[in-house]
Amino acid sequence: MNRPILAVDNLEVSFHTQSGIVDAVRGVSFSLQKGETLAIVGESGSGKSVTAKSILGLLPKQIASKRAGKIIYEGKNILEFSLRKMQALRGAEISMVFQDPMTSLNPTMTIGKQLMEGLYRHRKVSKAKAAQKAVEMLQMVGIPNAEERVNTYPHQFSGGMRQRVVIAMALACDPKILIADEPTTALDVTIQAQIMDLMRNLQKKTGTAIILITHDLGVVAKMAQKVAVMYAGEIVETGPVEDIFYRPMHPYTRGLLQSMPRLDAPRDEPLIPIPGFPPDLSHPQRGCPFAPRCAHVMKVCNAFFPLPKETHNGHMAKCWLLDERANHRDRLVRECREVSDHG
Repeated sequence: MNRPILAVDNLEVSFHTQSGIVDAVRGVSFSLQKGETLAIVGESGSGKSVTAKSILGLLPKQIASKRAGKIIYEGKNILEFSLRKMQALRGAEISMVFQDPMTSLNPTMTIGKQLMEGLYRHRKVSKAKAAQKAVEMLQMVGIPNAEERVNTYPHQFSGGMRQRVVIAMALACDPKILIADEPTTALDVTIQAQIMDLMRNLQKKTGTAIILITHDLGVVAKMAQKVAVMYAGEIVETGPVEDIFYRPMHPYTRGLLQSMPRLDAPRDEPLIPIPGFPPDLSHPQRGCPFAPRCAHVMKVCNAFFPLPKETHNGHMAKCWLLDERANHRDRLVRECREVSDHG
């Protein structure tokens, strides 16, 4: 396999809050190939957005600290970049689309001027070429009458059209990676489908790699080739999208799938929610963080964190049920304790 365009290695991020230190991201690792879509899924608070914002250095430095890890982009650790280098990277090499487009758009500037701003900064083009490119980008994302709409303001667009504008801004400088953080959550179902189709078609044209942050598994099934499942700041399972949907290995992944409504399910088939709540990351517990909510919990789960277990095709999960000693539970606890005592 070719060298990944992006590789996150053992990333750890903490926040200093009034109630103490919150370990929001704990040992996260994944890779992204050119032209690939990686979906990062999980409940709210699992660390998805913090991981994404860490890549672009968008976390508030006053309270956030990266305690360990590397983020390698084209062979360079961008965690070591200066502020000037990061500013040159954002938008030009790696772009981001946020959940609410109004947080990304300036209400006092026309759409055209906002599209041209990134081109001036990163591509050093003339005013005429920037204006032409702005119209072309609006046309590419399917906004009708682009020559006229380029001179209008954000409030004159619908929510779906504003999200198209934000995607156009993110892609204006031909970035190699697009990070989409819940890009369809604020939109109705019909517009969601249109935005997903748009992103998929644009990816085919541009070859841009996409990191898709979402809790919507239906979107994942349509968009992604690879999935990383996050829980309590950690990736608990990762693998090809087919394996995650049809051969999930972690109880949390199975719980997410069971709680998702299906069009082909009988009317009287109930959804099965995951019981309990995610753990408090300001007071991390021993062992597997999902243990208090897991129907298959064993003694070892509460005492020791499971090691990654990889099967075929890069499918990996962290769960004691995958250990060959799981059928001999007393032996499993005893041997884990012996390893811990000698470690």
